[in-house]
Amino acid sequence: MTDSKTIKIFPPVQDHKQAFDRDRGPNTGGMGAFCPADFCGESMLARIKKNIIDPTMRGIASEKMNYRGFIYFGVMLTKKGPMLLEYNVRLGDPEAEVVLPALKSNLNEMIAACHRGTLEEYEMKFNEDYFVDVVLASGGYPGSYEKGFEISGLENAGRAALVFHSATKKAGGRFYTSGGRVLNVVGSGTTLEKAIGAAYEASGKIKFENMRLRKDIGRRENRI
Repeated sequence: MTDSKTIKIFPPVQDHKQAFDRDRGPNTGGMGAFCPADFCGESMLARIKKNIIDPTMRGIASEKMNYRGFIYFGVMLTKKGPMLLEYNVRLGDPEAEVVLPALKSNLNEMIAACHRGTLEEYEMKFNEDYFVDVVLASGGYPGSYEKGFEISGLENAGRAALVFHSATKKAGGRFYTSGGRVLNVVGSGTTLEKAIGAAYEASGKIKFENMRLRKDIGRRENRI
């Protein structure tokens, strides 16, 4: 987040783009994510800030943009160092679903400070838990898929995890699928493994026809 004068950096998040386990299949909007991504430690974050974030902020200043809001840096870690793939002037999805629950500070107050141009005065705090998001998708996504299937188990899943609706519609007091990435189920825990367990336990309570999910969110081998 930046008000063009100050930057506040959120913890690093690892997303899972490919449709199937072990990073196989076509790219998607994201089949899951976890936060924090511990393999991106302080030294790597310092390199990202020096080589990517700081030059971006200098560019914004040189063009007198006075940009205020979020900037999403899509970064790939390579043997030659961190490489920038994309910018978004919004939070990522499913990245937001794991980084925002980790935020202890008041998001509304942060946004207000950013709008006023006083972000420097605001202290951003995060808790120390891990968060894992498992995306429940329609079978066939990111290709063609059917929709309109009734979703069950939401109440039970919501007792143990956070459930964010992505592509659902409500009719007659019931929820139905209405797109490719249907739900985000976010588990938390004091360790990554506990957060993974919580996310998958809650995901197992949700049912709809042709539901598909990756079973390795948070467990991928980090290859650089």
